[in-house]
Amino acid sequence: MTKAIQNVQLDPEIDNLAPRRRFRGLAKLIRNGPALVGAALVVLFLLVAVFAPYLAPQDPSASSFTEIRKPPTAAHLLGTDEVGRDILSRLIWGARASLLAGVVSVAIAVAIGVPFGLLAGYFGGFVDGVISRFTEALLSIPTLIMAIALAATLGPGLLNAMLAIGVAATPIFIRLTRGQVISVKTEDYVEGARAIGLPHRLILLRYILPNVLPPLVVQATITVATAIIAEASLSFLGLGQQPPNPSWGSMLNSAKNFMMHSPFMSIFPGTAIFLVVLGFNMLGDGLRDALDPRET
Repeated sequence: MTKAIQNVQLDPEIDNLAPRRRFRGLAKLIRNGPALVGAALVVLFLLVAVFAPYLAPQDPSASSFTEIRKPPTAAHLLGTDEVGRDILSRLIWGARASLLAGVVSVAIAVAIGVPFGLLAGYFGGFVDGVISRFTEALLSIPTLIMAIALAATLGPGLLNAMLAIGVAATPIFIRLTRGQVISVKTEDYVEGARAIGLPHRLILLRYILPNVLPPLVVQATITVATAIIAEASLSFLGLGQQPPNPSWGSMLNSAKNFMMHSPFMSIFPGTAIFLVVLGFNMLGDGLRDALDPRET
């Protein structure tokens, strides 16, 4: 009987559908103009963050009290801040903190949320009830408010800010994963896997998880943009990246006192946040259209 179960195979067409859908989805993504613009913005900021030591024209922490709040010049293309530091250099290095916070925070949320969502959606019953009630309790608190509370509890710092944002975003992925699993676990190929006696672990990893990944990828891309805004907010409040290390949020915090006399101090970091968030949102929208199974 055991050998018979091991020799039974599901329809091979099931395994061949996913690659074909991925290729069609990629082709559709390439034809999506706004998605390509978003991807270009994301890649641009990623390259700036990775190569910050080579792109920054000056030391981002070096101050000069003879060049305080100077407007853009040939020596300082974006001007200087309240202690004479080069804004362009701080903007380039700040991209590293913001993107790192966005990616790591979402990775934490996915690593925690997806397994709990899989368990809740697949097993249902008591397991689903406990996880769902806990998730609903967390969802009743706005994500940014929860992130601020957790960051204040853990203490200021970029690492603690990433942990706080990741935990605050976890309920979103639990709920999304649970809903997708509930809709997938009744499909014929999942029922066939159960019928031949495959263990729950293998069914979850091989037949359910790959089929719930597309909406999770879209949600993760959009959540990175939300996490970047959250990190900037925490840094603005003094709970994120700590001085003298550059961060777009802390740059805005410093610039708020000089809005009338030196507006360029806030314009450039604010524009950077706007562009990177716009890029991730446009890319996320393009991925949503490309990975929609009804369209591919």
